[in-house]
Amino acid sequence: MKQALISVSDKAGVVDFARFLAAQGYGILSTGGTAKLLADNGIAVTEVAQYTGFPEILDGRVKTLNPRIHAGLLARRDDPAHVKSLTELGIDPIELLVVNLYPFEQTVAKADCTFDDAIENIDIGGPAMLRAAAKNHGSVAVVVDPADYPRVREELQQHGAVSAATRLELAKKVFAHTARYDGAIVNYLTSLGDDGARGAFPQVLTRQWVKVQQMRYGENPHQSAAFYRERTVGAGLLAGYAQLQGKELSYNNIADADAAWECVRSFAETACVIVKHANPCGVAIGTTVAEVYAKAFRTDPTSAFGGIIAFNRPVDGACAQAIAKQFVEVVIAPEFDADARAVFAAKQNVRLLEIALGDAHNDFDFKRVGGGMLLQSPDLKQVQPAELKVVTKRAPTAAQIDDLMFAWRVAKFVKSNTIVFARGGATLGVGAGQMSRLDSARIASIKAKEAGLSLPGSAVASDAFFPFRDGLDVVADAGAACVIQPGGSLRDAEVIAAANERGVAMVFTGTRHFRH
Repeated sequence: MKQALISVSDKAGVVDFARFLAAQGYGILSTGGTAKLLADNGIAVTEVAQYTGFPEILDGRVKTLNPRIHAGLLARRDDPAHVKSLTELGIDPIELLVVNLYPFEQTVAKADCTFDDAIENIDIGGPAMLRAAAKNHGSVAVVVDPADYPRVREELQQHGAVSAATRLELAKKVFAHTARYDGAIVNYLTSLGDDGARGAFPQVLTRQWVKVQQMRYGENPHQSAAFYRERTVGAGLLAGYAQLQGKELSYNNIADADAAWECVRSFAETACVIVKHANPCGVAIGTTVAEVYAKAFRTDPTSAFGGIIAFNRPVDGACAQAIAKQFVEVVIAPEFDADARAVFAAKQNVRLLEIALGDAHNDFDFKRVGGGMLLQSPDLKQVQPAELKVVTKRAPTAAQIDDLMFAWRVAKFVKSNTIVFARGGATLGVGAGQMSRLDSARIASIKAKEAGLSLPGSAVASDAFFPFRDGLDVVADAGAACVIQPGGSLRDAEVIAAANERGVAMVFTGTRHFRH
């Protein structure tokens, strides 16, 4: 009789799958809770302890670690010596292994998880069986994910066996699964200090990504590239996108799309963000998506050419028609209605990405350096109006506070050094990524002038402090009426005096938003 060994922590779908296997002539071996579940559902099952002739011991810590189990999994059916050994020892081969592991990651994710709880959820017998079966995939089919039950069932129904190609794919999945499982254990244990407290940064960090796409090239045509997503993607993150139409995404498309999406989803109001080369070149908030697109586009129409456009509300037909007049690479939104889809259908090269809104964030930000990696927590700080400190004789009005807060939220997503002019819920000029903050200020005012936008009465945000008064003078000369900046410079008094001299209201946030 063909044998299947089933021992699962995740019981989803296992009863139906086991019933199918029994109907196909498989004898079912099982352990503990899985054996009881199958028996309670009328499925004939043999306990592993009965099969091995050795009882479960040490509170179940030892049950499948037995030569009858592992020989049945590891024996090669095409090796006469292996077959002879099984026959002489009276060991039956195991053709199918269905195992998933104790929920270690879920356990240590709980705020009240104790060290003892974590240790008891380190599976030993499960990984040993999985690795044995995966190593011997030439003879054994191994299923670690309930999502693969239908695939295996279909092949058994059609061919009476699981194909070699499928056995290899399942084996690959097993080794990826056990690698991630061991990685989670390493991450947890090495994050514990001498006092048992859990730190944010493990001594040894392991991660796992899955390749989504091999790209035609990387940032430049002479570079190769691929796109990977983390094994588990939280709601609201770019890697969970669904592409509705358009050409294959490029390396730069994805990098810019992430910059646009992270910025736009930070707004509670209806918002549009247009990004070019990872920097917002136009941002606006308002009532409708068509309105905010028009306001954002007006900031810098030249840079918006071939850009990435992101919305945090569904895109309708009116907005789509406005976008379709321009050359755009990617449009991102939580949804595109039927009218919008019809408009974009005429521009098949435009990539449409739907991403569900959510509040998930990456747990770490990475930056690769030669032979190493920098790791930090993400910049999730959201300065609130109550945190602002007025440092000038003139205080900003309520309307100016709104403009300052809007400019500050945009500046957080612009490469440093950053200067952002804004008014009425829209950017007017953005200066990004300059070695000198003074140059960023000049560029932002030049951008506004080229777009025909008036700066008198505008608000200005600087992602870090003004080291000298010259940057403050440039934005004041351009017409800025109020400024928001972190403060903290040795020359704060000089800059404050300059603001008072120019009649500019200025507030400090106490928070810096460098973005490199």
